[in-house]
Amino acid sequence: MVLAHVRQGRPAMQEDPIRTRILDAAEELFYGQGIQAIGMDAVRTAAGVTLRRLYQQFPSKGALVEEYLRRRDARWLNDLKEYVEAADVSPRERVLVVFDWLHGWFEEPDFRGCAFINSFGELGATSPEVTDAARHHKERFRHYVADLAGRAGVPADVADQVVLLAEGAMTTAAISGSPRPAARARAAAATLLQGSRVA
Repeated sequence: MVLAHVRQGRPAMQEDPIRTRILDAAEELFYGQGIQAIGMDAVRTAAGVTLRRLYQQFPSKGALVEEYLRRRDARWLNDLKEYVEAADVSPRERVLVVFDWLHGWFEEPDFRGCAFINSFGELGATSPEVTDAARHHKERFRHYVADLAGRAGVPADVADQVVLLAEGAMTTAAISGSPRPAARARAAAATLLQGSRVA
């Protein structure tokens, strides 16, 4: 299963189950092995559909990649928000809960880093659509953390520094194969928050 921490099996209302099956298969393959390494035939086989049915749903691999990233963006951020908002802590501590969620994600056996950084690294030079998807995801994440920080009275420049710590933790955890960067980034973020002035 891809990213058990980022829950699956929550398709939009009335979504075609065949489309969902294709996207689930594509996500597991693209995230686990890389977009360029996976062809449409591999997705077809994993999804258990005919090649004709696959192309009816997604007329090109590019269209499938775009939908994979769009869906992952929505689910990743929704799961993060649910986790953070459920924490019964102060607004300032809630900013740090982001790193607790990241730690849980990093511990998943199939964690391979940020799908958007990975896809940009593979295709950003040749695919404006992938570049746009990666930028959109990172901007949404930045806005969410900035909103949490704002509710805690943390200045915007400090919020941006917290985001950079989170982004660095994602990359370092993927390379090191360890969840420890989340805890280290959390400690650094706590120091930043402690030194910032409450509005």
